[in-house]
Amino acid sequence: MKTIALDGLYMTTKEATHAYLRWRLNAPSYYGCNLDALHDILTDPCEPTRLILYRKELMLRALGSYGEALLTVFRDSADANRNLTFEEAD
Repeated sequence: MKTIALDGLYMTTKEATHAYLRWRLNAPSYYGCNLDALHDILTDPCEPTRLILYRKELMLRALGSYGEALLTVFRDSADANRNLTFEEAD
């Protein structure tokens, strides 16, 4: 299983968050840098993958309600994709 660690320290603005996620998730060039596009790439068929989010509180402090929406996308995507798991490790 592939493991991808995400660090809330680098999720300070919407733009910075999507640039970071594009890099960490090795997103395709057409990645739209928004929550719908993130959901789309996370629910695409993939090898078994484990996403672990560290320092969630830093992300939530910086992004507020957008950070909450981001967490929902991670959780919903993991529910929709049997090869994806999402963990919060604070």
